Amino acid sequence: MTTTHAEERRLLDLVPTGLLIGGQWRESHSGARFSVTDPATGSALTTVADAGAADAADALDAAVTAQRDWAATAPRTRGEILRRAFDAVHSRADDFALLMTLEMGKSLSESAGEVRYGAEFLRWFSEEATRIDGRYATAPDGDSRLLITKRPVGPCLLITPWNFPLAMVTRKVAPAIAAGCTMIVKPADLTPLTALLLAQVLTDAGLPPGVLNVVTTSAAAATTAPLLSDPRLRKLSFTGSTEVGRTLLKQASDTVLRTSMELGGNAPFLVFDDADLDAAVDGALAAKLRNAGEACTAANRFIVHESVADAFAAALAERFAAKTVGRGTTDGVEIGPLINERSREKVQSLVDDAVQRGASVLTGGAPVAGDGYFYQPTVLTGIPASARLLTEEIFGPVAPITVFRTEDEAIEAANATPFGLAAYAYTRDLGRTIRLTERLETGMLGINTGIVSNPAAPFGGVKQSGLGREGGVEGIEEYLETTYVGIASPTD
Repeated sequence: MTTTHAEERRLLDLVPTGLLIGGQWRESHSGARFSVTDPATGSALTTVADAGAADAADALDAAVTAQRDWAATAPRTRGEILRRAFDAVHSRADDFALLMTLEMGKSLSESAGEVRYGAEFLRWFSEEATRIDGRYATAPDGDSRLLITKRPVGPCLLITPWNFPLAMVTRKVAPAIAAGCTMIVKPADLTPLTALLLAQVLTDAGLPPGVLNVVTTSAAAATTAPLLSDPRLRKLSFTGSTEVGRTLLKQASDTVLRTSMELGGNAPFLVFDDADLDAAVDGALAAKLRNAGEACTAANRFIVHESVADAFAAALAERFAAKTVGRGTTDGVEIGPLINERSREKVQSLVDDAVQRGASVLTGGAPVAGDGYFYQPTVLTGIPASARLLTEEIFGPVAPITVFRTEDEAIEAANATPFGLAAYAYTRDLGRTIRLTERLETGMLGINTGIVSNPAAPFGGVKQSGLGREGGVEGIEEYLETTYVGIASPTD
């Protein structure tokens, strides 16, 4: 349903806008603040505290101080805090959904879906907290006993992106809490409000002071760089572009910092000649238009068998053209704005480049006139191999379609990228499914589905799409160190 200005203002007035350090909400040392903008209108929603390096240092001090007691806290206690937070997020689902729509732009229905998805990480890791284990064994030679234990890594720096303001925070914060780590969260400056509201929920759920510290800043590099050189920080988890990830990895190397990186993608979407075409079109919409295409898992290249390419393209273009574009708080809107003008300009430049090289526009192909950063859902065919949008992450509602003849050709095209986060394929052939599983260079593969993300499954990529995994039983391991103890064999 369409929201009113009064409802939006009421919610914004409830969100804390300071820094959370050592359990206290406070202003930055400089007193500076920066604006958070509604991408559907281009107008400011509110302002938040603008932290600097000194504030980040205070946050690390607080995390270090809290680390020993938090690590010693019973796993059940840590899990129950996460479970209370899960219940609280669900009870305030409407607030979280509206807040995400205001600061990021996605439709209210999509935001509601993210609330359910993001909250699930709190529940999943509330259960994983009590399952941290090790092992005890006799050495093969019988001369000693082997005791293997797990313990928290220690203070963490968690840097989250703007496109999923709740889920990208809970996916990092929940396993850190479950493992017994303290942390500093640096949310994206474009969408910090959801992270601030979540921090308040976690505080209200009983999280002790200093375990979670939130530092909002308009100068990320200057604020976080000193933390990466501080030996007291023991882990960095980052979700964002590969370019920034490379820089952070270089900085983290000086202290051999434990790192997790969820970076860019260039996901192929393969449609074989035996595919259920209607299901493939449905899956394509989910894989491409979720978040208006602003997702690292978004299908970036549609690679379709020549026998069904025309039918697939026509059906996809028809569905794209029927989508309602507008402010996400308006009833019936399906596609919201892009995050800012720079993002919209990049999408347009990629479309223009493809068209200039010979591609055809079946639908869309231009910005939407008026306020905000809207772009028409777009389908392109006849894409030349030299087009930039086949090698660059589009991050917008644009579907470029290319054609293949053989399975080997499709796999070669899918793997022709330095990235390997997600891939999708539609086929009814079980043998082909197994071959794709073994040959596609990707961290995640969706077979006959356009959505692969699931809190119970490991999320992450290969090649230049990142290091480590989030979610699943693997997710908590990123926040644990392994200790081996050799014990002399007992004697009578």
